[in-house]
Amino acid sequence: MAQLFGEFINDFPPEQDFLQLTFTPSSRPIKQRWKNNRLSAHFVADYMANFIPVDEDDPNSERRIKESKGAVSYVANELLENAIKFNDEKLKYKVKFGIHFIENSDNVMAVMFATNTVKPGDVDKLKAFIEELLSSDPDDMYINQIEKSAEEDTEASGLGLLTMINDYGAVLGWNIDIIEGDSPVVTVTTMAQIKV
Repeated sequence: MAQLFGEFINDFPPEQDFLQLTFTPSSRPIKQRWKNNRLSAHFVADYMANFIPVDEDDPNSERRIKESKGAVSYVANELLENAIKFNDEKLKYKVKFGIHFIENSDNVMAVMFATNTVKPGDVDKLKAFIEELLSSDPDDMYINQIEKSAEEDTEASGLGLLTMINDYGAVLGWNIDIIEGDSPVVTVTTMAQIKV
């Protein structure tokens, strides 16, 4: 049974363009994957730029495209890194990444998602983090996470997600689902929506 958190879109208009990529996290060590994540994020940003409505007479169009590509590239890279980093490698499931475009009269919304498996023991921790993120002030939580990182001398969890919200105006959502079978598999899809 799926559990939705935040702003999650399940159904997209069938006439809208989208792109989906699939990754095999176990094919290479995680450190070697970082370069591929970055290349994939830049590719998605370049692809997305073709969907931004451009007014040829507007001198700000070039700046808008550059800023939009930077935002999409950052968000895509963070979603991919998190999906691969937290994927349950024992299950051999593929990580999926995609981007949908929702157009209206004055802008385009880039809706990016990454789906990965998680260890059943990590689900409650993930839900607690999501609930804290959704109920907290993002600026305050960002500062708290940095302080926690400095005190514990560990990598602060969630800084990339908080940066998406604070710096790029991302609206986040999650779908945590269980694939039934001999051994149930827990998947999480993290979604980020940004205006471009």
